[in-house]
Amino acid sequence: MKLWGKYLLCGLVISLLSGCHTRPTDQAQQYNDGRINQDFQLVNSPNAQGFPVNIKDFSKQVKFISESSPRLYNNNSEIFNAIESWVTSGGDTRNLNQFGLLAYQMDGDDNYGNVKFTGYYTPVLQARHVKQGEFKYPLYRMPTKSRSRLPNRAAIYNGTLNKKFIIGYSNSLMDNFLMEVQGSGYVDFGDGRPLTFFGYGGKNGHVYRSIGKVLIDRSEVSSDKMSMKAIRQWAEQHSESEVRELLEQNPSFVFFKPEPYTFVRGASAVPLVANASVASDKSLIPPGTALLAEVPVLDKTGKFTGQYRVRLMVALDVGGAIKGNHFDIYHGVGEEAGEAAGFYNHYGRVWVLKKAPSGFLTANQ
Repeated sequence: MKLWGKYLLCGLVISLLSGCHTRPTDQAQQYNDGRINQDFQLVNSPNAQGFPVNIKDFSKQVKFISESSPRLYNNNSEIFNAIESWVTSGGDTRNLNQFGLLAYQMDGDDNYGNVKFTGYYTPVLQARHVKQGEFKYPLYRMPTKSRSRLPNRAAIYNGTLNKKFIIGYSNSLMDNFLMEVQGSGYVDFGDGRPLTFFGYGGKNGHVYRSIGKVLIDRSEVSSDKMSMKAIRQWAEQHSESEVRELLEQNPSFVFFKPEPYTFVRGASAVPLVANASVASDKSLIPPGTALLAEVPVLDKTGKFTGQYRVRLMVALDVGGAIKGNHFDIYHGVGEEAGEAAGFYNHYGRVWVLKKAPSGFLTANQ
């Protein structure tokens, strides 16, 4: 019995060790920090690989905040100024405390620091002011408020909304939907005039359901190949009625607000700088929060290369699907940015940067 007990114990230890080595890493998951028992854990210095690679972009983002939202800037000016001093002196994460900066590591989806990164961008949509030929798919502004609940996507596609709320017609129902997912976009009406910015105008209040997950559940696209590009390719290979049926699985619908050509702005009404701003869950990460992020580097096919880049970012946007330890990185404008954004469904590490309280350094040096 004792010998059998030894074999059993040995087998248990081996299985536990094997479990540690078989944790998934294909989406850039890391486990070297060990289990994190708090939502935000104060660390002496972030165990990040390298120095911030986007200092100029971060500085530009902070400048946009100061110009567009003085209140948001004033609420965070101390931390922005401390970060500027830190990066001017080299941006070594081991020296954060010398500049009055504290780093709080997020616990991640699994309490091992693995924070989810997705990406979004600003599309450029082709449209016309009136219905003509292939341009037959309506884009809507937010209907006037009423006591009755707004209709779901299927009902809107069936034409239940008054036509007075139509603000243009595109040539692709899928393009309309993908612009909804991004929350805004530029529209080219084909009249030689500057592009019109379609900003976020509101939503119908119905629950959001991922069509990517629907395709995975239907075994139409494998989970390891799911991306925005994969969804678009699926649509190109299926009929209009099939595409519409898929989109109707998501009852949530986004409305737009046309504006003259302007910078892309997030929910904080601040122009967004690519790879220096993120959408976050504002109940966890309030607007204006400065972040140090270790972001996985992907190849041209969207696969993790095994490398990371450290970036400074600011939370300036929100998203219906962005909850908890999840950030949506803004990638910029156009098709190339869209392809890069669509590949991101990976993990990295994030530290929230805060200003040390008065006397903290003296007490801890």
